[in-house]
Amino acid sequence: RCVEVFYIYFRAGRVEEPYVSITKKRQMPKDGYSEEIEKEVGQAEGKLCTHRSAFSRASVIQAFLGSAPQLTLQLYICVLQQEITAARSIFMVLSLLSIVYGALRCNILAIKIKYDDYDISVKPAAYLCIFMWRSFEIATRVTVLVLFSSVLQIWILPVVLVNFFGFFFYPWILFWQSKSPFPENIEKALSRVGTTIVLCLLTFLYAGINMFCWSAVQVKLNDPDLINKSQNWYRLTVYYMLRFIENAFLLLMWYIYKTDVYLYVCAPLLVLQLLISYCMAVLFMLVFYQFCHPCKKLFSSSVSEGLLSCFKFLCFICKPPTSTILTDKAEVKCPENTDEARSSSKTIDSQKGISHQSVSSNA
Repeated sequence: RCVEVFYIYFRAGRVEEPYVSITKKRQMPKDGYSEEIEKEVGQAEGKLCTHRSAFSRASVIQAFLGSAPQLTLQLYICVLQQEITAARSIFMVLSLLSIVYGALRCNILAIKIKYDDYDISVKPAAYLCIFMWRSFEIATRVTVLVLFSSVLQIWILPVVLVNFFGFFFYPWILFWQSKSPFPENIEKALSRVGTTIVLCLLTFLYAGINMFCWSAVQVKLNDPDLINKSQNWYRLTVYYMLRFIENAFLLLMWYIYKTDVYLYVCAPLLVLQLLISYCMAVLFMLVFYQFCHPCKKLFSSSVSEGLLSCFKFLCFICKPPTSTILTDKAEVKCPENTDEARSSSKTIDSQKGISHQSVSSNA
């Protein structure tokens, strides 16, 4: 692909192309209006776009099926040996940058797939937010897994298997619940067995991504494009809540069973730093979707509205019913009213006694 890309790039413009294709893209709505723009795409430019998409997908595969396990293994060795060499630190930084870049490309691919009809331009602020979001999220996740596996080597296997197979079978469960026919239009040359293998590899990559961070591209097997194009805030919220609880639980287990390897480590401070780092990842994610997303004008509801509705729902749950408040107030006021009634009756009786004594004296 690299050789063909350079060959097409240096020959572009020298020979007139026999035909061009016309693409139609919409602009982002401005003041409620959206214009449609036609653009001529030559044969060479179309091939370069195809290769660029292939490179983006290859970077995602390499990041989460190559660099992510490599970074976890290298950090695990450094923790057990209590030594970080210069060469190992360089490779660990390169692996982390590779994972972050793959996650960033995954976000951009998700945006372009979901909003394919629009002309999208991603600003530098959006890239910076995604980079910070993914850096905090992936670094925290890898560190938590390494710390837990360093003290409970056997129990890390069930944690990894539950996470991996849970995300692997989740798209298949949704597909079986939808009762949709088996997808046949992925590739005409593929048989039913080949299509099944391709779908299994796709869900395998999906599970590998979700092991370390939120997958911006959500697999939907009953869709012709195999991608869920709707913005599901509920699934995003549930993922980050459960992941935060899982990280906190794994850190708690590490804190309880930590060995002499961590004798010179301030364990409470490290736990606090990791939890704050994960919260920082969530914060940058919210900033991206609220302010820096290139298609935020197309959202049916913003992040701030979703958070406000969640807070209202929590307040409604925590608030006691109105009837109990009224009955409590009535019970509190009843003794006061009875005391006031008794005192008033006593004053009336005393006034009657005084008047009776004055009448008798006059007589």
